[in-house]
Amino acid sequence: MRYLVVGAGALGGYFGGRLLEAGRDVTFLLRPGRAQALARTGLVIKSRFGDATLPAPPFVLAENLHTPFDVVVVACKAYDLAETMNAFAPAVGPQTAILPLLNGLRHLDDLQQHFGAGRVLGGLCMISAALDAAGAVQHLNDFHVLVFGELDDSSSARVAEIEADFAGARFDARASTQMLLELWEKWVFIASAAAITCLMRASIGDIVAAGAVDLSERLLEECRAIAAHNGFAPRPAAIERYRAILTAAGSPISASMLKDIERGAPVEAENVICDLLRRAPATASGPPPLLHIAYAHLKAYEARRAASV
Repeated sequence: MRYLVVGAGALGGYFGGRLLEAGRDVTFLLRPGRAQALARTGLVIKSRFGDATLPAPPFVLAENLHTPFDVVVVACKAYDLAETMNAFAPAVGPQTAILPLLNGLRHLDDLQQHFGAGRVLGGLCMISAALDAAGAVQHLNDFHVLVFGELDDSSSARVAEIEADFAGARFDARASTQMLLELWEKWVFIASAAAITCLMRASIGDIVAAGAVDLSERLLEECRAIAAHNGFAPRPAAIERYRAILTAAGSPISASMLKDIERGAPVEAENVICDLLRRAPATASGPPPLLHIAYAHLKAYEARRAASV
């Protein structure tokens, strides 16, 4: 299958690079600046699972994209999706599968409205990665998981083909027949982690040291309750795993959204926190209080950032 990976940042660079390393037919859709950088250095991945340097990775600029691909892997930030959809639209043909790796669920509605529901798969990844000052992809944790599947929980030939291609690459991939549940479970976790670490401006370990574990647990419960209200109650094992992560003493983990704040970058507050609040049950006491406060905190950051630009 022919893969178009939209962007070669931390996520696209890692998973697309691992597929290219495994000999798959991968082309990156790049902006001119990133294309020039990769022409100089190649695509460099640094990981405890093995480093890789891929000289002159195949790429295309948006203005030169004219033919369809079998699979389009979308790993942009949620706030860039509208622009990104226009950029990769020429790559979407009648049989193209779109595999998004964005956070939350709002992007699925946007992609389905733009390209048609039948073209859009569900996808998520669990990895901590970032570009370093030289533009290399730094893999920062000890897992690299990519989950994908049909949104109606069916099995399909295209998912089976993707699964076969991904099986030979140096990351953990699996097809799921519970894709919406898996997406909701991840959303519960990342919203809880983003809300507490951004609100406290601290890592999980620092929050534990401050004696504020109860706040992390209350946020997790607020997010879990919203998922359950929408018919996707996270499985008990998932909740226990998330609780262990969010209450681990000495943990250096913080949400990528906090890292964005610390470097003065845009944040995915609308898609990760606000859209979750929109799906909360209406109650006389108002929205879930801690999640609501966390969203207000993020909006205040965005207002200050906009005023300083």
